[in-house]
Amino acid sequence: MRDFAHTKDARRRFLKTAGYAGVGLWSGLTWPTAFAAADKETITLPFGNGERVLEAFPGKRPLIVLTNRPPQLETPFSVFNDGLITPNDAFFVRYHWSGIPTEVDLKTYRLKVHGSVSKPLELTLDDLKKLPAREITAVHQCSGNSRGFFEPRINGGQLAHGAMGNAKWKGVALKDVLELAGVAGSAKQVAFNGLDHPPVPDGPDFIKALDIDHGMDGEVMLAWSMNDEDLPLLNGYPLRLIVPGYYGTYWVKHLNDIHVMDEVFDGFWMSKAYRIPDNECHCVKPGETPEKTIPIERFSVRSFITNVADGTQVQVGKPQALRGIAFDGGSGIKAVQISTDGGKQWSDTKLGDEISKYSFREWTSEFTPQTKGETKLMVRATNQKGETQPMQANWNPSGYRMNRIEQIRVTAA
Repeated sequence: MRDFAHTKDARRRFLKTAGYAGVGLWSGLTWPTAFAAADKETITLPFGNGERVLEAFPGKRPLIVLTNRPPQLETPFSVFNDGLITPNDAFFVRYHWSGIPTEVDLKTYRLKVHGSVSKPLELTLDDLKKLPAREITAVHQCSGNSRGFFEPRINGGQLAHGAMGNAKWKGVALKDVLELAGVAGSAKQVAFNGLDHPPVPDGPDFIKALDIDHGMDGEVMLAWSMNDEDLPLLNGYPLRLIVPGYYGTYWVKHLNDIHVMDEVFDGFWMSKAYRIPDNECHCVKPGETPEKTIPIERFSVRSFITNVADGTQVQVGKPQALRGIAFDGGSGIKAVQISTDGGKQWSDTKLGDEISKYSFREWTSEFTPQTKGETKLMVRATNQKGETQPMQANWNPSGYRMNRIEQIRVTAA
């Protein structure tokens, strides 16, 4: 169940969105080719070796390219000031293997549900759409988002803050599908696989797992729609797993296999990869190896200033509007505060409406510089559990869960 062919209309749609000079052919769809950076628009991310090109892949506007094959594309940070919902064509892309589906035929596509169930299933997308539909607005964030800001530097993709996005997802609750299949009382976990695959025979297939109680909580979803449109091909068409509040490693794309298991799944991407130190801060001293690790799960609390860039010039005595976003792993944002004196004093901002506890939440404020010179603006969020952001990043060997207090410099004149 790997080499599916896309419907002709959808194929033409993706090809049309990729219609620009300088593309090459790869597995049936047009993809950017590796021309020199001088031939392309570039951006410099604010850390060492941060020079990147921006390219338009099928269904995407120009995004920041980490790698071409497999596609690893980061959203330019300015997009997050345009609104709380991240547009589909600006949404980041992350794959682990280059063996990704470029064609999917809904006539032959099936979602297989098997294992410790009383009624194994093979469902079409139309079958799934006959079940009660669910919608949720939730942040999707890569585990390594902002890795490039860790000091000392950590191996792995050097990402800035753009490996995240907020979207409205529509689909069916995983719980409803599992109940249709009849989960056995002995089930412990449920594992998920998709149409992407390793390009070499001995590569570990990208399979993730959740505890059965989590899978049956009614919030985990199988989504076919993103922001009221079909999922983009590069974001998991025709179906992807949605695990609200959990890092993107669990959000399996091109989902076609659900395996209910009586044991704990021990595949590479659970037992070896995507693990963090098993302590309160999920951190160790730089260079140390944790004694014990656990799988990464829920987001840490985060906040950003979106409308003022680092190095902005402002006017003494003139109020400067501030706006940004905050989110966490699902408890909800309780407060967002700003500081203009290096973190000695903090003042509350005004929170916008909560779309959902898993969504970006807007905050607004202002400050008035009283003297000429540089000011560091800092922002921190606190969630309903009382968790807040640390001043310094919690270092770990994989560069996961970055959530330090962000700061930008402005100069008043």
